[in-house]
Amino acid sequence: MAIPEPERLLKKHPALIHSEMLEVISHVQREEGEWFINTLMIEGCEVPFKYRRKQCYKNLQGRRVNLTYYPSTEIVAGFEMENMVVVRIKVA
Repeated sequence: MAIPEPERLLKKHPALIHSEMLEVISHVQREEGEWFINTLMIEGCEVPFKYRRKQCYKNLQGRRVNLTYYPSTEIVAGFEMENMVVVRIKVA
């Protein structure tokens, strides 16, 4: 019996977090070079979730998603900002 993808990732990388049935309240895509940077805001969470794709992705606003991610920080205009880097996203 094959191990499902999220469980396999979590075993290999203990810092990852997996959440299911999260509601997307905002989804923004912007082009950066040859990549599209996607930013999601999730209901009940004040930290943005970010991921990259080579092509524009369908709008996820109002949809429920399963996410595998890890916390990260980046410097924006001299301020340290927390965000979540998405490793795997799937519409629930």
